[in-house]
Amino acid sequence: MAENREALLLKKQVKYHEKCPGCKVDRRKAENPNIPWLHFFFIWIITLCSCLPISSIFPFLYYMVRDFHIAKREEDVSFYAGFEGSAFMVGRFMTALLWGMVADRYGRKTVMLLSTMAVVIFNTLFGLSTSYWMALTTRFLLGAFCGVLGPMRAYATEVSRREHQALGVAMLSSAWGIGLVIGPALGGYLAQPAEKFPHIFSQESIFGRFPYFLVSLVISIFALIVFIICFWLPCYCCPLFVACAVDMLTDKVSMQETLHSHDVEDADLIASDDLEKSRSTEGRTTNTWLSLLRNWPLMSVVILYCVFQLHDMAYIEIFSLWAVSPKSFGGLNMATQDVGQALAVAGVGLLLCQLLLYPVLERAFGPITVSRTGAVLSIALLSCYPFLANLSGRSLSLVIDVASALKNVLSISITTGLFLLQNRAVSQRQRGAANGLSLCMMSLCKAAGPAAAGSLLSWAQSRQNASFLPGSHMVFFILNVIELIGFLMTFKPFLAEPAQEFY
Repeated sequence: MAENREALLLKKQVKYHEKCPGCKVDRRKAENPNIPWLHFFFIWIITLCSCLPISSIFPFLYYMVRDFHIAKREEDVSFYAGFEGSAFMVGRFMTALLWGMVADRYGRKTVMLLSTMAVVIFNTLFGLSTSYWMALTTRFLLGAFCGVLGPMRAYATEVSRREHQALGVAMLSSAWGIGLVIGPALGGYLAQPAEKFPHIFSQESIFGRFPYFLVSLVISIFALIVFIICFWLPCYCCPLFVACAVDMLTDKVSMQETLHSHDVEDADLIASDDLEKSRSTEGRTTNTWLSLLRNWPLMSVVILYCVFQLHDMAYIEIFSLWAVSPKSFGGLNMATQDVGQALAVAGVGLLLCQLLLYPVLERAFGPITVSRTGAVLSIALLSCYPFLANLSGRSLSLVIDVASALKNVLSISITTGLFLLQNRAVSQRQRGAANGLSLCMMSLCKAAGPAAAGSLLSWAQSRQNASFLPGSHMVFFILNVIELIGFLMTFKPFLAEPAQEFY
């Protein structure tokens, strides 16, 4: 009996189904030890596409809300800008879990195609907004239909061998971080083109009547290109869960759970007990989200991730508004292109650190230690921000560029480590839903971040002469308190390690 079982396993060890896209990926992972650069390219460009609409509005958001004339006082502009900045995250919060479940049921590729087309449509409409409420609505719809990030996190782990998973997640994080840099750069340089480049764009042109349309148009064209590229995205998962791939790198045969299925006529190639198990597994997928909520190693990482994302989103909103605010309100009085430059300079350093430095640090110290170190250094860095208002000219630009680069590198290093911990806390069949749940909760925090940050900055700017933490000192102090809470949560008993890690 044992000999028959061993023979069956050996047969399954070499049996891959030619028409099954999942088997093609599994076979490539088993036989090819090289880094899957093609898959990483898809991860990078699709993540970048989803990030650009989020971050591009921050350099001109203050001026856009001001031009809508909805704020009665200039100090109130930040208040309304906070709600517009958070509308995207409110929409994503309401649909993120659904997109994760759709990705598990119908495949990652389906979600990628729908989401990239949503960026093309709703981001274009946002640039053509004629009122504050139209801008708010289009941002909400853009967030609701852009469900790419959660499934892409799962995809980054699924297409990577164990030794390449840190690099795969680092690619995703670097694309997200660079999007947070390139987006503001586009927003800063391309907003109000009729004023900045009157010899190219006239006030009577569409770019003069809609001063923020050029930014949206450029990003929508890029999203359309990514939508076309997505048709070549390798498929991996289908509705039925079948155990068919094996680890061919070791002497022993070990079964791996996959997210793909085969035609009925191929069922004889799969052991009957494995097929029965896969069917019972399929029946349990309806309660996937309930089992995820009971998975404390996963939920502890998700909650920790939400805390850090609340901090990061609030920081981006505050930095963009604070940098363009007048000196009389404790701001830096920088132009939109200067803010865009400050955020863009961080791009090259961020990319190099994520691709070259982070995988080495993760292998040497582990994702938790790297995240803790990033949190401590972020607190020290933000403590210096209020004093930057004393600088001016080239010295201000240089210091802001360096500080922005360091802050982005530290934030993305924390995020990358938490991505790895999250994906290793759940099996592959639950990874899409797990990332959807994470994205849902994170979006709620990110929605609260800009709204609270705008209100906080508006309140802080009204107390420039306070005796305790005047003006921007109070703002960055509160940001540091949030970061400190996240740092403390990286220790036991809150952060729990899973009994079994999944790869």
